[in-house]
Amino acid sequence: MHGSQTRASGDPYFAHPIEVAGILTDYRLDTATIVTALLHDVIEDTEVTRADIDRLFGAEVGELVEGVTKLSKFEITADYKRQAENLQKFILAVSKDVRVLLVKLADRLHNMRTLQFLKNPAKRERIARETLEIYAPLARSIGCHRICTELEDLAFAHLNPVARNAIFRRLEVLRAGQGKAVAQASAEITDRLSAAGIDCRVVGREKTAFSIWRKLQRKSVGFDRLSDIYGFRVIVGSEEDCYRALGIVHRAWPCVPDRFKDFISHPKMNNYRSLHTTVVGPRGMRIEMQIRTEDMDRVAEEGVAAHWRYKNQTYAFDPEAQAASGGADPTNNLRELVQVLEHGGDAADLLEHAKLEVFLDQVFVFTPKGKLISLPSGAMPLDFAYALHTDIGDTCIGAKVNGELRPLRTVLTNGDVVEVVRGAAAGPLPDWQSLTVTGRARSGIRRRIRLSERGEYQRLGREAVEHTFAKAGKTLAGVSLRPGLDRFAAPTEADLFQEVGRGRIAPNQVLEAVFPGLAEQDKAAATARTRIDVNVAPVHFRGSGLTPEARLRLSPCCGPVPGDRIVGIVEPDGVVAIHTVDCVRLAAYEDQQDLWRDLQWTAEAERNTLSETRLHATIRDAPGVLGQACTIIGEAGGNIIGVNMRHRHTDFFDVDFDVEVKDARHLTHTAAALRACPSVLTVERVQG
Repeated sequence: MHGSQTRASGDPYFAHPIEVAGILTDYRLDTATIVTALLHDVIEDTEVTRADIDRLFGAEVGELVEGVTKLSKFEITADYKRQAENLQKFILAVSKDVRVLLVKLADRLHNMRTLQFLKNPAKRERIARETLEIYAPLARSIGCHRICTELEDLAFAHLNPVARNAIFRRLEVLRAGQGKAVAQASAEITDRLSAAGIDCRVVGREKTAFSIWRKLQRKSVGFDRLSDIYGFRVIVGSEEDCYRALGIVHRAWPCVPDRFKDFISHPKMNNYRSLHTTVVGPRGMRIEMQIRTEDMDRVAEEGVAAHWRYKNQTYAFDPEAQAASGGADPTNNLRELVQVLEHGGDAADLLEHAKLEVFLDQVFVFTPKGKLISLPSGAMPLDFAYALHTDIGDTCIGAKVNGELRPLRTVLTNGDVVEVVRGAAAGPLPDWQSLTVTGRARSGIRRRIRLSERGEYQRLGREAVEHTFAKAGKTLAGVSLRPGLDRFAAPTEADLFQEVGRGRIAPNQVLEAVFPGLAEQDKAAATARTRIDVNVAPVHFRGSGLTPEARLRLSPCCGPVPGDRIVGIVEPDGVVAIHTVDCVRLAAYEDQQDLWRDLQWTAEAERNTLSETRLHATIRDAPGVLGQACTIIGEAGGNIIGVNMRHRHTDFFDVDFDVEVKDARHLTHTAAALRACPSVLTVERVQG
């Protein structure tokens, strides 16, 4: 059916579905999935119908092909609302049958391998960003590490080729200096374990350019100080051998404190299982090791495909295969996102929460009764409460961490025992979204806020409409608002008033809909008389005792920029000072909870604001290095408005760059670009 169709590369179009089927064949998937891969574009790109596929290949294949076709319509656009609505449909579709997602991931992987043939640069960038923000995280969430890393690297090559090439140049230098040492270390590890009677396979590995870039963004260190660019994967015969090998390694070489993780007893949410440790190995070389069995290694690379089998006429998660190697059903991650959808609300928020949820690493905490709860790294007590049950989150008023009462902004760490302190009854919540990181908690809070605010918005909206009508010499009494309901697609008058109260519909628009014959001068006069001044501060606030007339100012001690997590402190003159949540000044207000206000940036502020911030860098003293650093900042989209050199020594100097950035993410991106430069030793954001 694809006939003479061709791809952007000039190849026959049918070469693409054959390649997609080949990728999935490597994962040993069932016949229906391979057939779906071969047919996945025929409904969208040819005259074939679902009925044709059902007749020729059966209803199972027809349903899968139709599911993949629907996912193909999902794309990132500038329209945040439509993008988020598409994401909702996407998650619901793949949660019903994970094979739909596996075919789509293979489809995207081959498209990314040939993306360079697209002539439109904007389209290439859109597809690469969509891959990095949606498909790679989804692949990681179901444990398909091999697909995830290749998607990330291919997208990184199109989105930031300068940074990628800089990292590759640094890696080439590192290989030249440490290549022999890595080979010797691998041989020595093998010899040590073999001498102890453990059959093993040791594989040296190098971090991908994108994973190095992401670590440079997270950590305020230079490239030279990253300890895990090289690592070793030790494959042994059994789970018992994993722990024996760990003991031998730790006896042979000193381990680095706080760098050991046991993902065998506590698997990751995507079913990843392995022992991680870092030791100071031969010749003082820091070595990161992953110790696992062959089964664990297969699950780490193939993820969901490793435990999904065609059995008893159905294709689904095989609990027997899972039980044989431990872990959990990795598609639970998709079900978690479905739970986020159930609390709905603002669709645009869901998009960011879904991205965030699948990107973050894990922290393991316990209930007082010893139940293990897995949360994303950076989670706080409210995330824990909503993970237990929505009702517990709704009535949470405090938390005890390890037996002590702690603020709700406390970041939980591995091994914490958390007890939720609940109120007698559910009451209105302030805007606590800044105290959460999980989509489930934030969606639960949004639902509570909507329920508590709905009546207030309806009251405000009705008063605004009545006021506007009165100024125009009209009254609501005896007037049908049906024209307004029809124009704004509001089911009831209460819904219409609520939209007015929220500011989404202007009162004069309701007036115009109900009285279309009103003289133009009367409408203009009514509009002028009912104009309401809007607080234009780039901070969104509600609840917490704030009013629209509240005065806000950005605190100079920490210099918050859009994207930072922020809180407000009411000062003696009534002004609410905005601080970042990690500002050192907040310690002085620890016992004055009545002064705290929970704030959040508006989406408009995060998209349209330029903020001044400062980066402090230590740079090797050599000709041209300062210009090189300035060029990097410019290429990252930053605007330098001030440079101050100080503490110049023989080999290096310190410099402060005052830079205009769009938001915290842009600032982190700029700092990471500087850290990738060979001449830059350290880069840190200056608070204040």
